Amino acid sequence: MLLQNRIAVVYGAGGSVGGAVARAFAAEGARVFLAGRTDAALDSVAQEISAAGGSAETAVVDAPDQEAVDRHADAVAKSAGGIDVSFNAIGHGDVHGSPLAEMPFEDFDRPISTAVRAQFLTARAAARHMVERGSGVIMAITATTARHAIPNVGGTGVTFDAIESLCRQWACELGPRGVRVVWLHTTGILEAIQDTGDLFPDYGTGKAMTRDELIDWLRRRTMLNRLTSLVDVGNAAAFVASDRAGAMTGCGVNLTCGSVPG
Repeated sequence: MLLQNRIAVVYGAGGSVGGAVARAFAAEGARVFLAGRTDAALDSVAQEISAAGGSAETAVVDAPDQEAVDRHADAVAKSAGGIDVSFNAIGHGDVHGSPLAEMPFEDFDRPISTAVRAQFLTARAAARHMVERGSGVIMAITATTARHAIPNVGGTGVTFDAIESLCRQWACELGPRGVRVVWLHTTGILEAIQDTGDLFPDYGTGKAMTRDELIDWLRRRTMLNRLTSLVDVGNAAAFVASDRAGAMTGCGVNLTCGSVPG
């Protein structure tokens, strides 16, 4: 197993992406600590992991809360003997559908400030324990909006750009201490695009879209005519967290199905 006896913390573990990453880590032998804001969602993921023979523990932690994050990381490190992997998959509260000229600053800024604060705090909390042991992997997730200029996405593209820049900064400072920092770069994730019955913004196409139309539009922007799946994310996360990716840091893993070449 790639992650046998590793200690992994997943923030936002009750969500679709965080849950997929947590299940993948557990399947590869990691002891997983699930952190998030909703007990029921965390318990559901933990039960799935346990039913599959894995090990998972849950805790309600709000990732932008400095004291809560530090307290939880300290508790995990004390009980488990350290932290080997930290993955941040929290939601950012993005607002789509309005041009910037008509968007309140608060709606634009919310995902940026939420993501940067949460990514900084969770990375710092893990790093303080990882550097003591001279090893560890800190991970984040971004999307094609970090590279593509798409109308009506508010602060989402800036948010993902900021996450990637922050990861590079962490990587250059933590690398000499044996800690790697990597992000996963994805398309929109098929299973995470919820059908609420409402139309999605036009994103510059000139026509608001249904879920199926949005998915078709996103697929046509890729080379493989498909979107990143939760399985793709989980598999890549488990590999990056393992020793087999030991030369990777300060970079993104391109899971965009060719939507972002290179």
